[in-house]
Amino acid sequence: MTLDVVLGLQWGDEGKGKIVDVLADTYPVIARFQGGPNAGHSLHFEGNKIVLHTVPSGVFRQNATNIIGNGVVLDPIIFKKECETIVKMGVPVRERLAISKKTHLILPTHRIIDAAQEGAKGASKIGSTLKGIAPTYEDKIGRNGLRIGDILAPDFISKYNALKEKHIAYLKQYDFEYDPMQDEAEWLEAVEYLRSFNIVDSEYLVNELLGSGKKVLAEGAQGTMLDVDFGSYPFVTSSSTICAGACTGLGVSPKHVGRVYGIFKAYCTRVGSGPFPTEIFDETGEEIRRRGFEFGATTGRPRRTGWLDLVALKYAIMINGVTDLIMMKSDVLDTFDTIKVATSYIVDGKNHSQMPYGVDAEVTPVYREFPGWKRDLSKARKEEELPSEFLSYVKFIEQETGVSIKIISIGPDRDQTIIR
Repeated sequence: MTLDVVLGLQWGDEGKGKIVDVLADTYPVIARFQGGPNAGHSLHFEGNKIVLHTVPSGVFRQNATNIIGNGVVLDPIIFKKECETIVKMGVPVRERLAISKKTHLILPTHRIIDAAQEGAKGASKIGSTLKGIAPTYEDKIGRNGLRIGDILAPDFISKYNALKEKHIAYLKQYDFEYDPMQDEAEWLEAVEYLRSFNIVDSEYLVNELLGSGKKVLAEGAQGTMLDVDFGSYPFVTSSSTICAGACTGLGVSPKHVGRVYGIFKAYCTRVGSGPFPTEIFDETGEEIRRRGFEFGATTGRPRRTGWLDLVALKYAIMINGVTDLIMMKSDVLDTFDTIKVATSYIVDGKNHSQMPYGVDAEVTPVYREFPGWKRDLSKARKEEELPSEFLSYVKFIEQETGVSIKIISIGPDRDQTIIR
């Protein structure tokens, strides 16, 4: 069977958690392939709301197998708290979850390094979530990291102490006060909790499941425009957020990739620093933030808001090989008289339809305007109930991108979803 991929096409926060939860009903296997607790996937169902940071969004589906892949980085403290919340909701998380032995561990000192590095950048800071993500991936690439499989080894504590001491030595270059024992006792207790889970060679498990005829849905975190290679570098995350990352983050051959679901909002948002060509600085931007409740699910920080950027969207579609588009938060734009869409950029006095290389490029978006639909979309349950002005907006996006919009989300709950 195929490995289908769900990923974000913007700067993250597109609504991947909801869509994975909706799609999980038709997929027996859900697998996270990159990122860590810097992700915040919000799920709303049956009057409940929960934000998942590490556990795949299929955990609330009774018959789904959920896998945390080798491309993920995991903080045992955050993971333990998340699982305890899930268990309180009556979900047997241990029975539904498997964790790759090759998943890297976030240490307490990784978070300290993250804070020291971000503080040293001053005005050029990235806007890190301070969850220790980047230092953990740095240790992974530098071949110093600890992995989940290491917690099963008899000399784990020695390995942990050796890496902690290496971090303490590294921190001497920063004028940064910290307690090297901060959170250590809680972290080690959480590691004990982690040992009680099904820790597996996930690359074998995923391929065995595919070989047995089961479809796998690969769940991405963050968004394409935050990809470490193809995003607005250096204002990016530290992992591969694109479709190719599903292969390396799960140990699956590209030949197995089937559908690629690309999720985007009807407008754009961004958290943290970095370029954002269509950002809105006036009351319209504030209204979008208020109506869309645009505050980070992980950090709580206000998100920057802007109009839909088709230059960036088409770039993300190209990079990922998107087969199906999913449009989120359409209802947030219900009250506006005019809706704008950026169709190209003016860079150095010339019109461009491609993303510029440098993040310092002076970019002026060229907009096309559409009449607003001025109706409450959130009550619609069928495409026929959507206003013609909104459907014209949808058709234009499809024509410009060359990809069909298969799902339209008009609210946070599961049932506020129109499958076309």
